Amino acid sequence: MLPGADAGVIDWYTLLVGATAFVALAVHGSLWVVIKTAGTLQEGTRALIAKSWRVLIALTLVISPLSFAIQPNLWTQFTNQPWGIVFPALALTGLLGVRSQSARRKDKAAFLSSSLYLAGMLASVAFGVFPNVLPSNATPDFSLTIYNAAGADRSLMIALWWFIPGMALATAYSIFAYKHFAGKVDER
Repeated sequence: MLPGADAGVIDWYTLLVGATAFVALAVHGSLWVVIKTAGTLQEGTRALIAKSWRVLIALTLVISPLSFAIQPNLWTQFTNQPWGIVFPALALTGLLGVRSQSARRKDKAAFLSSSLYLAGMLASVAFGVFPNVLPSNATPDFSLTIYNAAGADRSLMIALWWFIPGMALATAYSIFAYKHFAGKVDER
């Protein structure tokens, strides 16, 4: 049974997408642990990644066609603008890259492949529902779009001027933290 006009905030589809996101982020985080550790923790995490990857690919293969069935705008977007297929292709490439790179113990490449999977999945969703931010299947006129959700031009300009230095600070902090904590963690 597909969620319809009476669907709540939490239904079977939402839980399935949440489970997929959980497993995807668990794989991604586990790949980071493999990069940052050595010894028994690293080997145990590698085994967890191999099992979790199988679950992730199964969940991805289930939610992808279900998403097209539930959200008709996805099909419209991808058929009207076929160049958008690049986003699911990136996600698939990343998902397969996780397995192949992890099996070869190319840990950084596996982590980057996981990043590609996550970015490809998120970009696929954003492309598929555009211009909607929060689509309404029941009454499309009630959908929240990027146009009716945007603030006033002046507010957006002020936000941009705060965003730029804020992101510069966040970037500087990230560079500092990654340099300060570079290398592997000792098992002791």
